[in-house]
Order: sequence, then structure tokens, then C-alpha cells
Amino acid sequence: MPSVGDTAPTFSATYKGSDHETFDLTEHLGDGPVVLAFFPGAFTPPCSNEMVALQDHIGPIEDAGGTLFGVSADSAFSLEAFAEEHSLEFDLVSDMDGDAIGAYDLEMDIADLGLHGIANRAVFVVDEDGTVTYAWVAEDPTNEPDYDELVEAVETA
Repeated sequence: MPSVGDTAPTFSATYKGSDHETFDLTEHLGDGPVVLAFFPGAFTPPCSNEMVALQDHIGPIEDAGGTLFGVSADSAFSLEAFAEEHSLEFDLVSDMDGDAIGAYDLEMDIADLGLHGIANRAVFVVDEDGTVTYAWVAEDPTNEPDYDELVEAVETA
């Protein structure tokens, strides 16, 4: 799992919902801090709460020059519907292959719910040079990050 000061693992995945565009992290580096908010699953109460809270903080994140992406193992179609339902103004990345989840060492299973290979809840801020400047990983996947601390991390990245 990357720590502060490490080079962020780069990855490619799918985003933009039914348009199925290719997301490549390297294409987003160099334009200000990138926030990667990994979450276990769309349409679950804790994930909905977190994504709505991130939406509530999108103004300060963007004012600091940051770009926010949510990342989960859900399909691009599911993520598109999830974003529409919650009026999310940031892109959600579909990591169905688990490449990003594996690269960030966040893979977990919630066997009781039949969920395997999903992302643990985590947030990373990556600066313009590709260095991790903030890393938060939930000890319990129902926990949420400190959003004010996250905004501050974007402002100082």
C-alpha cells in the first residue's frame, strides 16, 4: 500500500459511464493534485454517504486545483447510475479488473455479502509529480475520512 512520499502506482481503467472512456492516471498528473477515493460498492449506505460528502467538498478541492475521482470495482454502467442518483459532479472509475485496487493493496472480501475483490475505503492525494502526499485507509470499511483534513491535504499538495 502506498504511503506518503511513495510514487503513486499508475493504472488504467474505464470511466465516463456508458461512454466507456479509458481512464489513465498518468494523463491526469501534472495538472494539480489528484484525489483517488476508493470505495467498496455503489448504492451501499456507507459509500453513498462518502460520495455525497465528497461532493459537498468538491468546491474546496477544485479551488485548490485538485481533481477528484471515485474508484470502485463496480461496472461503469452502475457507477454512471450511482453518480446520477447522487448528483455527483466528479468522475467515477470502474476498476472491474482490480488493477488499481491491487496496485494500491486495497483488495478485500466481505464474504457475508458475497463481495470479493472489492476495494477497501481509502483516499490518496497524488501531487503533480506522482508522489503520494496524503494516504488514508479505513480500518473498518464503514469508516469515512476526515474531509477537512483531506481538503487541507489537497491545498498543500
